[in-house]
Amino acid sequence: MNKFGILATLEARPGKESEVERFLQSASPLVEAEIGTSRWFAFKIAPATFGIFDTFQNEEGRNAHVSGEVAKALFARAEELFVTAPEIKTVDILAEKL
Repeated sequence: MNKFGILATLEARPGKESEVERFLQSASPLVEAEIGTSRWFAFKIAPATFGIFDTFQNEEGRNAHVSGEVAKALFARAEELFVTAPEIKTVDILAEKL
């Protein structure tokens, strides 16, 4: 069972919404290469609000993801793409259905 997760919310700068969508879609192959990441979702909450949710079986997988290529790319472009820094929360998963 996946016991660990990350929930990130992102607020796109005005006019950058499409670019944020493309960025999130382009991150999928990077996440595929991460052995410790069980599930990864990028989603849209509102026209300029986006999110990422990841799950992991252990803390090592979560820690590897936080220092991985997607995180590096996200923070490298954060000032360009987002109104504020991405809000990232670690979560403990209580139950899941796959």
